[in-house]
Amino acid sequence: MATGKNSGSKSSDAKAAPVSPKKAAKASGAVAQSGLPAALGYGMPAEWAPQEAVWLSWPHNYASWPGQFRPVPYAFARIVAAISRYEPVRINAAKKLQARAARMCEKAGADMARVEFYDHPTNDAWCRDHGPIFIKNPKTGAVALTDWAYNAWGGKYPPYDLDNEIPPSIGRVTKLPRFVHDMVLEGGSIEVNGEGLLLTSEQCLLNPNRNPHLNRGQIETILRDHLGVTGFLWLGEGIVGDDTDGHIDDMTRFYKPDGFITCVEPNTKDKNHEILAANLKRLRSFRTPAGKPFDIVELPMPRPFGFNRQRVPASYANYLVINGAVLVPTFRQPGPDARALELIGACFPGRDIIGIDCYHLIWGLGTLHCLSQQQPAAGIIK
Repeated sequence: MATGKNSGSKSSDAKAAPVSPKKAAKASGAVAQSGLPAALGYGMPAEWAPQEAVWLSWPHNYASWPGQFRPVPYAFARIVAAISRYEPVRINAAKKLQARAARMCEKAGADMARVEFYDHPTNDAWCRDHGPIFIKNPKTGAVALTDWAYNAWGGKYPPYDLDNEIPPSIGRVTKLPRFVHDMVLEGGSIEVNGEGLLLTSEQCLLNPNRNPHLNRGQIETILRDHLGVTGFLWLGEGIVGDDTDGHIDDMTRFYKPDGFITCVEPNTKDKNHEILAANLKRLRSFRTPAGKPFDIVELPMPRPFGFNRQRVPASYANYLVINGAVLVPTFRQPGPDARALELIGACFPGRDIIGIDCYHLIWGLGTLHCLSQQQPAAGIIK
């Protein structure tokens, strides 16, 4: 999920220094806030909390879907349409892309009264990771955003200068307080339950290609101070084919404060079997703040597939929770797709469960959750 992803220029040895969000703020005119968000009462809400809108970044980088880009904007427009039936959609897109993108969204059936385009140029489409991470003060109802350094998953896919401008640009148009930190952090690498717990993976957050100067304790302190979390749950490695180095949103998610839905691979010959079994063992060892085991729902993986002999990280865990619905990626596998929709639906009673065909999108090595970032609704929730 990056500039140049899957292209001939892709190289795991590529190095590129992260653009400082503070420099980006100066360039954009956005004003950064002082102080620590947690000390001011802010915390990161769970994804199932009420939302004001979902942010997306319009796809335009052919190199991220080599040989498969043509169907991607149409698939993306169908995502916009699905979200717009439930809440507003805010899209980062350079001005020159907007007219065609709007026509595609309208043709896909989007409620265009709920679709807004912003002249925010990007390098690529992965808004979960280059966008801001929103926080909220539950006592006052105020919403703010956190702005982290972004280096395209360890410097794999330069350039990413435009992507680093997205948080300050969103801060400017929303007029929300913006808290800046120079730690490299992607939204897809963390998952919260809205009640103080944060779930992540060692493969990603402890990877030397992110923050080699920080150890586990220092990372936890920064997350505690900026996202308002109080407890940390660490899994090990991520799924095969995931070039983000083990993002949590491809394998395990909270579906309630004391419950996980986690990917499993029943085929013992598959490379994911051992990885996911080890993570499941850790999940079973975790305890809630009350000292009880978590409820765990096992979510079988889709059958493995790929393009050009490259396996893709297809995962049903990359779903997106929105107001009144859950959008679930499907991969043209009728049996496994139906089973995933059933299992995820049981985790979110009262919400519509909508399958979204992500067969072509996954060639970019990400799907629904990777492409989106929710903005919490302001106000006190009773």
